[in-house]
Amino acid sequence: MQSTWKVYILAIVSFLVGTSEYIISGILDQIATTMGITVSAAGQLITVFSLAYAIGTPILMAVTAKWDRRKLLLSSLGLFAVANVLSFVLPGFGMFIAARILMALGAGMVVVTALSIAAKIAPAGKQASSIATVTMGFTASLIIGVPLGRMISSAYGWKTVFLGIALTGIIALIVIAMTIPRLKGDQPIPLLQQFALLKKPEVALGLAITFFWGGGYSLAYTYISPYLLNVSGVGDNMLSSVLLAFGIASLIGSKIGGYSADKKGISFTLFGGMVLHVFSLLLLPVAAHSLSVVFVLLMLWSFAAWTTGPTQQYNLVTLIPESSGVMLSLNQSMMQLAMAAGAGIGGVAVSQVSLASITWFGAAGVAIAMVAVYLLSRRSSVHTELGVITIKNYR
Repeated sequence: MQSTWKVYILAIVSFLVGTSEYIISGILDQIATTMGITVSAAGQLITVFSLAYAIGTPILMAVTAKWDRRKLLLSSLGLFAVANVLSFVLPGFGMFIAARILMALGAGMVVVTALSIAAKIAPAGKQASSIATVTMGFTASLIIGVPLGRMISSAYGWKTVFLGIALTGIIALIVIAMTIPRLKGDQPIPLLQQFALLKKPEVALGLAITFFWGGGYSLAYTYISPYLLNVSGVGDNMLSSVLLAFGIASLIGSKIGGYSADKKGISFTLFGGMVLHVFSLLLLPVAAHSLSVVFVLLMLWSFAAWTTGPTQQYNLVTLIPESSGVMLSLNQSMMQLAMAAGAGIGGVAVSQVSLASITWFGAAGVAIAMVAVYLLSRRSSVHTELGVITIKNYR
């Protein structure tokens, strides 16, 4: 089998992982109703998942660094599939949280290992595009996985979604065992050595951009289903279509973000996307009476938010080019911490203020990220002029 098709198999695996993470936002209201809990309590499922992912992944990857990559991918995907089965069969909110923790640990190792394998099996000169293909699986989970999951949950119950993910994961296990070659593990990089990069001010600022942008996005997106149903007046029969449009806009945003970063520069793309991000979130509650305007603002929000994702990854790689792998790993953990913080703060906002307030709090988080972009841009320019450091391609 050609390496290109093997990379697509890995992309399908990342699609499954992305769906398992993002689907909660699409069925949050159904989980809350079925389990007899509040929407804000159900939102903490995302907080738990993200925290387990962010904290557990670097530790587990360090422990298993020398493992054969195929063995590690099969083991982590197996854990992921088992966790989805447990989500389907175990009763109660507490057991579901436990299953989500296992799911997050498996998902984190699946993603990092899949990206590593994609780079190793790619033809010479196509490593970056292979990694991008695997990453696109996450975007596809927003476009297809979340709205499809909403439709399945409406027809057969929300737990059925996790059974479907588990069964697909088992099929993926068999395919991977038959197609992906054995690959040597890497030399482990001590966690302390990885975290030492955080002492660099430019790295701290760069990761702060990820945290506040991701947190602002997560704060609002976590509660998107109940928000659309109860604040914007979107009917349950329309929700899947709206989520599909949201996902398509995210795909377009990712493509435009990468193009703009190459042509206009990183600072311009990050700042411009965040301005539109804040603008759309602030206007959403104001436009709640008009379904068509809400739809347009949702598309603008998704488009603007996802122009930041690939641009920010490229931004962090250019900050410390010689430690690009570690930077991407730190960024992934920071993004998951941001998702956890956003979902947690959003839960407080929903229970203590109002459901409508989540967009305002989300906009505040993104606005702080804009300040970090400005400070990093200024610092980079000053240091370049003084000849202290040179950060290439940060324009």
